[in-house]
Amino acid sequence: MNPDRVKVFGLALLLVLTGCASRTPGDGPPRTGSVVPPHLPNDPIPRDEPRSRYGNGPIYEVFGKRYEVMPSNYGYSERGVASWYGKKFHGRPTSSQEPYDMYAMTAAHKTLPLPTFVEVRNLRNNKTVVVRVNDRGPFVNNRIIDLSYSAAIKLDMIGSGTSLVEVTAISFDKPAQTRPVRHDASRAQAAADRPGEGEEIYVQVGAFGDKNNARRRFSLLREHGIREAFVYEESGRSPTLYRVRIGPIADVGQYDQVVAKLERIGITETHLVTE
Repeated sequence: MNPDRVKVFGLALLLVLTGCASRTPGDGPPRTGSVVPPHLPNDPIPRDEPRSRYGNGPIYEVFGKRYEVMPSNYGYSERGVASWYGKKFHGRPTSSQEPYDMYAMTAAHKTLPLPTFVEVRNLRNNKTVVVRVNDRGPFVNNRIIDLSYSAAIKLDMIGSGTSLVEVTAISFDKPAQTRPVRHDASRAQAAADRPGEGEEIYVQVGAFGDKNNARRRFSLLREHGIREAFVYEESGRSPTLYRVRIGPIADVGQYDQVVAKLERIGITETHLVTE
């Protein structure tokens, strides 16, 4: 976790930077008696900033895995697991070489350009924050963003350490781009899909126009012991769409177990959805 040195390959230059991976042994909230701000900071106001001189790759390697920094944050929206990091890294340089401040509203992401402002929404309680991404990480399976201590407090995820979230970039980039970026939904779609009281979270593992294809995917899941699988028939659209889902998902632990089972049978493309 949290390598002190991260290899970054950019054009003809080899840059070495510090990045976070998510909480490691000895990390956590401030020690008892530490000075804690009398109130939590306001969310940062998003603005168009120049790219950081450090931490933007375009390619870097951590633990033998190569990551490619996105050319643009335009259209990025993704659901997955958020973690947070705290006192162990307080004051240490981030990948952008800014000192990490556990009391600021910041975050780490593996591939978004630095800096990028994102909105993070806790899918369990619908609380949202805006944070400024200025670091790299978390380099842990199924984790898509590492939040500062203050951001985690505001999302009410300190006790659990992780939470299922939606991360949406607040972009100042133009729509035109040379290659696509990862996105699960547009900002308008994401806003329309905000869960209300009593809505559940599911892992979607396929959407099919052919009912037989959906049944085959469902049968594959059941054959491998995934008993929470079902086919959701979206008949309100034409043609009818058949979505294969697993759930409802109670927490991050169950989500991790489901993703691990899916990976063992060769299914890696999944999406978190709410109903």
